[in-house]
Formats: sequence, C-alpha cells, structure tokens
Amino acid sequence: MIFPPFLSSSPRHRNPPPPPQNPLLEPAAFKAPFLLRHHQNPTPELAASNPQVEYMVALKSKSKLKGGQAHKSPPKKKLKNDLFAKKQSKNDDLLDESEGMSEDIEEQEDFSDGEMEGQSDSGSEASSGDDDPLADDFLQGSDDEGDVSDGDEDSDSGSDSDGVDPEKLSRALDVERARVEREARDELQLNIKQESDEFRLPTEEELEEEALRPPDLQNIQRRIAEIIGVLSNFKALKQDGVRRKDYVEQLKRDLASYYGYNDYLIGVLAEMFPPVELKELIEGFEKPRPVCLRTNTLKARRRDLADVLINRGVNLDPLAKWSKVGLVVYDSQVPIGATPEYMAGYYMLQSASSFLPVMALAPQEKERIVDMAAAPGGKTTYIAALMKNSGVIFANEMKEARLKSLTANLHRMGVTNTIVCNYDGKELPKVLGHNTLDRVLLDAPCSGTGVISKDESVKTSKNLEDIQKCAFLQKQLILAAIDMVDANSKSGGYIVYSTCSIMVAENEAVIDYALKKRDVKLVPCGLDFGKPGFVRFREHRFHVSLEKTRRYYPHVHNVDGFFVAKLKKMSNAKAPSSTTLESVDPESMLDDESNEEKTEVEHQHNQTKDRQDNSMEKRKAEENGHARNDKPKSLSGPKNAEKRKRENEPEEGRKLAVKKNREKENGHGKSDKARSRPGPKEKKKQHFSKGKESSKIREEEKKEFRKKKAANKKGK
Repeated sequence: MIFPPFLSSSPRHRNPPPPPQNPLLEPAAFKAPFLLRHHQNPTPELAASNPQVEYMVALKSKSKLKGGQAHKSPPKKKLKNDLFAKKQSKNDDLLDESEGMSEDIEEQEDFSDGEMEGQSDSGSEASSGDDDPLADDFLQGSDDEGDVSDGDEDSDSGSDSDGVDPEKLSRALDVERARVEREARDELQLNIKQESDEFRLPTEEELEEEALRPPDLQNIQRRIAEIIGVLSNFKALKQDGVRRKDYVEQLKRDLASYYGYNDYLIGVLAEMFPPVELKELIEGFEKPRPVCLRTNTLKARRRDLADVLINRGVNLDPLAKWSKVGLVVYDSQVPIGATPEYMAGYYMLQSASSFLPVMALAPQEKERIVDMAAAPGGKTTYIAALMKNSGVIFANEMKEARLKSLTANLHRMGVTNTIVCNYDGKELPKVLGHNTLDRVLLDAPCSGTGVISKDESVKTSKNLEDIQKCAFLQKQLILAAIDMVDANSKSGGYIVYSTCSIMVAENEAVIDYALKKRDVKLVPCGLDFGKPGFVRFREHRFHVSLEKTRRYYPHVHNVDGFFVAKLKKMSNAKAPSSTTLESVDPESMLDDESNEEKTEVEHQHNQTKDRQDNSMEKRKAEENGHARNDKPKSLSGPKNAEKRKRENEPEEGRKLAVKKNREKENGHGKSDKARSRPGPKEKKKQHFSKGKESSKIREEEKKEFRKKKAANKKGK
C-alpha cells in the first residue's frame, strides 16, 4: 500500500486532517487537498514547486489507468526510467526546499522502489483489477469536498488525460488568444472602413446647431487639422462643389473660436501666412517666451555673472551665437528680478527681441544719439554700454509716468552719458535741431500684435482703426527721426526703425512712405538671421530694397514678433514732394498709391468730358450756321472772362463804343473823295467798314486784357 509522505501509517491518520481556517499560515502538508481540488490540471511548474502535488498527480494517473482506459501503457523500461528521473528531480527540489523533510524523502524513495519492483514482477498494474482503497479515498476527498461517482470517472478521465500535457494546453491558449486578437483587429478595420475617408465641411444647419451648444474643443481641433490637410493638397483632397474660399473661411472661424481671436485679426493673419504656418504662429503665441538677461558690460562680464547666478541656484545658458551679452534662464530657486546682482546693476531683464534694434543701430563711441521712445530703458542702457559711457544719448519719453522707471534703470545700470527728456517725438526736430545727430533709434509705439504671449487682450481689442492710427503716428515719427539725422556725419547718418508688431501697415508701408518722402535708402541690418520683409502684399507693391528689412516670428526664431529696418540718409535736403502730415487724414495716408491713381483717373475723365462738350457745341454751331474760325471753341476759363463780359453788356453800350471808334478813324484823315462817294457803293464800303471796326475793337480788348494780366503778375 502506498502512503503519501506527509501521512503516518497509523489508522487514525488515514484521512488527511481538516484544513485550518487560514491555510496560508500552515505547512505545505495541509495545502495538498486544497491545491488538488483547485488545480485539476496542474502545470509542471506547480508540480515542481510542490512535491505533494506531484505525488498526487502520479497517483491520480495511476488510478485512471486502473479504470480501464484504452490508452496503451508505456514500456516497462521506459516507465521505470521516467519514474526514476522524476524521483531524482523530486529529491533535488526537496533538498533545496528544506532540510527538515529529508526523512520523508527517504521513505518516499523506499515506497517508490517497492512499487517499481512490484510492477516488474507482476507486469503493469494497469491491467490488474485490485483497487487501492486509500488512493480511492484520497482522490475522492473528504465528506466536505463531495463524492465522485464511478460514471463521472470515465468522462473526466478523457479531459484529465488531455490536460496533463502542458505543451498542448499552452498551444491551445495561444491559438485562442490569437483568434481573439484577430477578431478585434478585423472589427477595428471594419469600423475604419465604415467611416468616410473624405473630410466634408459642416453644413449651415450643422453650424447653427453647433452655435447653440457649448463649443466642442476636441471637434474643432480635429476639424482645424482636417482643413489644413485638405488645403495643403487641395486638388486631390477637395470636396466636390466646394471652393477653396469656403475651406479658408471655416478655418478662420474655427481658429478664432478655439484660440479666442476676433475676426479682423485672424483675417489679417490668414492673408499673411499659409494655413500650416498660420497654425504654428498662433500656437507660438500661446507659449511664453524664455526669460532672458542682458549682461551690463559697464560693470561685469557674462562669464563671471553666469558663475555667480549658478551658485545662487539659477539654471541658465548663453542666449545664442548672435549675442555676446545675453543669457537665457530656464528655472531659478531665487527671484531673478531681486538678486543682489540685479540690484547692483550687473544685468537687465530684457527680451531677446529687444537686443536686435540696438545691434542694428551699431552705435559708435563719442556720437550723438537719440532714443525717441526710451522707457523703460533697456535699449538706452544697451546703447550706453556699447558706447562705453562716451558721447551723448538723448533718452526721450512722451509719457511722464514712465520717466520714473527710465531714470531708475539708468542710475542702477551706471549710465552717465544720457539726458532724459519729455517731449512729443514729432516735436524733437524743433528742440534738438535739424541735421544735428549721428544716429536715431525709433522703437515706435505699435499695436503689439507680435507680443500676444505677454498681452492676450490684443486678440480681441485690436481692429482696423487701431492699426490705422498707429501707422499714422509711425509715419510722423519716422519723418521726424530722418530730419534730425545729419547726412554728412562722418560715422553715422543712420536711422533704425523697429516695432513689436507683425502688421504690414505698421512696418513695410511706413518704410516705403519714408523712402518716398525723404532722400534715404535702406541698408542691411547687420543681423545674420530673420526673414526678409514683404516686397508685395496683396494689392500693395513696395520698394524692392525692402528685402533688406528683417522680420522675426515666435514659431520660427522663438522670440517675440518683431520688425527691424535700417535707413541711411543720403542728403539733408527734403524731397520736393514732401508735405506736412498735420493736414492729412490718416486714412488717406494709408492709401497714398490708391489716391494718386484715383486723381489720375478723375483728371483723364474730366479731360474727356471737356472734349465731348466742345464737340457738342461745335456741332450745334455748325447746324445753326454760326461756326467761325476766329471764334474760340468755348468761353470757359479765365482767359475768356472779358469776352463773356462783353457779350453780357447791353446793346446801347456796344453802340456807343462803335461810334467812338468811328470818330477816331474819321479824325485820322480819310480823303474827301472817299467821303463824298454817292450811291450804293458807298453803302457797301460802309458795311465792310463796320466789320473791320468790330474786329479792331476785339483786338483792342484783347490787348487791354493782356496788359491787365501782365500787371497782375507783376503785382503778385
């Protein structure tokens, strides 16, 4: 009789003890029935880690073979070798598991040896009809586990024999898993095919329904991406019967609602940039620009300043190759605007785009320079550092409230060559004089469309009127800046114009206006990066040299939107076509070219109209038989004023004038023979003399009119 190694041979321990309430705290001997019940088909790993389970598996397979299964028993030698190898592996596992179970392992080996000897003497026990009552009792379990019937034993034997092989079980699981994944993949592909690949614009009814509901940001974002994809390859992806304009209009509406812009600003940006770049620009405005520092070279060097700030817990790097004084700050453990170095004036908090106008100006030592819009002093202190506190800088600021920050920064940074003044920029030529300065920096006040990341109110507050007002003021200021610069300066004669706006009306249009009104030309800015300015924009055509201007965008250069232009004054004489801007309407100034074209068209129209009127009068006169070669074509104009006056005189005055002329002629001595001719011949001569007299009167009147006209000219 075979006993499990964890049971003694005494009768009272034939049945296993009942499992405790917490089987996890008991030894492995009490877990065997529980494991056998819940693992009808244990894996080799479970059997190897639990020797009791391995024993019960072997015992159960033996009982199935007794039940009269049709499977052939393996050969005796092979069975003996397998059992021996299994026992050896079991011994190794038990030795590794614990030393306390060594005695049980020896007893189990004795039992297994006796079992194998009995099999070799009597043949295979599968053909014998003797049943082991202990094994049957153990396999059936206790009363709590339930009884197993003999009829079910035959049906269960087939499933148990199939599940004994772990390789087959794992293969079946892999096949099932692959089938589930294949079905899921097919279902996903079916759903994708059911969806239309072609993007379709929403109808008006759908847009009205969408307007009544709260905005679905995910749907709007998806539609923006789809429209941009269609516009990038419009011929291949367009919807039948839909124009490109419809896609662009829907894109502008979606961008305005998703990012919070007004219709005017999003429309102007859509005219300036293609759809893909437009989205990148708007997303660039949504991200803040990096914090930058400018080292004050009057007091410190960049390397020394960086070492000190790093020791204070500031994470920073050099700004870029194009700047020798800039530092970019990633994060800081101390407030970067309140360090002792900041208070001492070793650096200035300044955006990277503000470096560019001063670098383009390139001030030299001992020059006279004006900063027309100086507050809060970042550019002015940079100019002073480049000049090494030599020469003179006029820092002008029109708003008195901003003078405090300007003077405070000048004192903190150690600037000593600057004069602060509070004037309107348009009046500076009267104060500082014409043609008296070497260089002028005009960072003109603008709409701020390039710094939306700092001021998001620009998205909704700016409209066409604001842009026109800014452009009008900028044109006045740039003319004043040009008038102050001396064209004969040995080292200067330059004007730098910059704005923090990306609008064409505030940038290229202003420079083109200055090129027409003053004798200046554009020169390279001296900056290695940046996009060239617009030479043409929609219906506008600018000077070809505007390619030398530079534009900067947040999505391209990671700086604020900026515009920089550098002008060189060629002569101090004003252009002959210059006019005072005070008497001009700002709206008319924005469209100078269109106004000139309109005046030319009107002049041509008036000329054609006069010609038509003259031709009509001539035709009427010919019809009436009063057309004469000596008669003027029309009596309009100042030259024919006397003639109109004479025609309007009464008949009596005209007769008196004719009589006087006759008396004069008679006094000049005509012969008595001629006077005393009788008959009709005399009458005929008198008739012809009347015509001659009238012609003479007209000639005299012409002479008098010419004399009066000459006298008036001399008087003027």
